Amino acid sequence: QVQLVESGGGLVQPGGSLRLSCAASTAIFSPSNMGWYRQAPGKQRELVADITSGGSVRYADSVLGRFTISRDIAKKTVYLQMNSLKAEDAAVYYCNVVIGRPYWGKGTLVTVSS
Repeated sequence: QVQLVESGGGLVQPGGSLRLSCAASTAIFSPSNMGWYRQAPGKQRELVADITSGGSVRYADSVLGRFTISRDIAKKTVYLQMNSLKAEDAAVYYCNVVIGRPYWGKGTLVTVSS
């Protein structure tokens, strides 16, 4: 069983930055994919960014150039650096890790407001 714990969410003003972290608690950590999704009120969950075991990354068009996904396999952690935040980035952000099957964190809330 893999447990994922997100952190780093909070309230930020438009134009500000946040860094999300997601730490996995598992003895063996060899994910095929790690990523971040988000879900805003009344909307479907959507992919924000992910990174494969080979290091290939992809981003949603809406965050390209503003968000950066990275990982530290030794620390069993995936990060999402979010810069130039906009009101439309406000959502609950979920960590997703695929180890044989997808595992989800419980989410961390990002609020963007002045």
